[in-house]
Amino acid sequence: MKLFVGIDVSSQDMKACVMNLDGEVLTSLTVDNNLPGASYLRDQVVDIAQKHMIQEIQIGMEATSVYSWHPAMFFHEDESLKKYKTKVFTINPKLIKKFKESYTDLDKTDHVDAWIIADRLRFGRLRLSAVMQEQFIALQRLTRMRYHLVHNLIREKQYFLQHLFYKCSSFTAEVESSVFGNALMELLLEQYSLDEISTMDLQELAKYLQEKGKNRFADAECVAKSIQKAARSSYRLSKCVEDSIDLLLATSIESIRSINKQIKELDKAIQKLLDGIPNTLQTIPGIGPVYCAGILAEIGQIDRFDNQAALAKYAGLTWSKHQSGKFQAEETNMIRSGNRYLRYYLVEAANSVQRNEPEFRAYYLKKYHEVSKHQHKRALVLTARKLVRLVDVLLRNDQIYTPRRKVDK
Repeated sequence: MKLFVGIDVSSQDMKACVMNLDGEVLTSLTVDNNLPGASYLRDQVVDIAQKHMIQEIQIGMEATSVYSWHPAMFFHEDESLKKYKTKVFTINPKLIKKFKESYTDLDKTDHVDAWIIADRLRFGRLRLSAVMQEQFIALQRLTRMRYHLVHNLIREKQYFLQHLFYKCSSFTAEVESSVFGNALMELLLEQYSLDEISTMDLQELAKYLQEKGKNRFADAECVAKSIQKAARSSYRLSKCVEDSIDLLLATSIESIRSINKQIKELDKAIQKLLDGIPNTLQTIPGIGPVYCAGILAEIGQIDRFDNQAALAKYAGLTWSKHQSGKFQAEETNMIRSGNRYLRYYLVEAANSVQRNEPEFRAYYLKKYHEVSKHQHKRALVLTARKLVRLVDVLLRNDQIYTPRRKVDK
């Protein structure tokens, strides 16, 4: 005998529906989404299990970010539930939505959603993933925050460049993008006018850039010339508008510096956690601590996945098939589900690996030249799919990466 418990989780409460194998609702209740509420729901489920001689309990809830994490961990670790071989499923909301569409006359209420989840459990064919260990959960919080900050940094730099166009409209046309960094920000923080920049002594400006850029310019004088050329050919602003733009630029610069500082602090914490997780991913050329941590944090224990195909599907790096009779579509779309964080780190890592590892570089170029549209995007995603197989092998067998040797003919 099995018992199915569907839970619709929100930030405030949990709507639960307890169903038997025949689809009969044994009870429905609402509890607070906190420790006392989860404990009360646990007690009710255990009482029903004892009363109906239940041998196995399945508990399901939608994977609603942070709201479902605490109850899922609570029910998974509870000793009284373990006696009933309890399995806890966190289900993709899209799966529940599609399942609900088969019931055409249902209302949209939280109790109905809990009933749908319980009924979906009853139908079966759901894959159970082992709950991630605490070290991976801690690492995941850090890497996802880093992901968030990196995207904020990109957005802030875009705002900065928009404001920079007002102040110096010819900058992007005359100056290489590599100049964007500490030297340029220091120059703009001084709030020099375009006329002041264009009339500065060239040697003095070059020395200023080299000092603020920490000697990273191969030819500081050439960079100084391009900046002065941009300043001379740019439109002039009125004093009123220029003062406002200077303030916006200074604000963006401070935001960029603050985000960069936060990312550096996160990198230190990520490295500290990563040192305590044995893995061999960094033996792959092009994969450093950031990509390694991002991939490990989302995968967790590799035995959560049956094989590399299951891992690829979890990352959303699989393609839907379109076939009817003898027709087989040549162009198909990548599935829209999957873990977007894992997919992001795998794709970024693949781009780095294909620049550093000959085998992956050759594969990338092969896929790049197969089509005439979306060449880089397609080749990169396919390279990421190839990387999934390598990641799976290294983690599952705990082995280091060994490049394939070319056999002389």
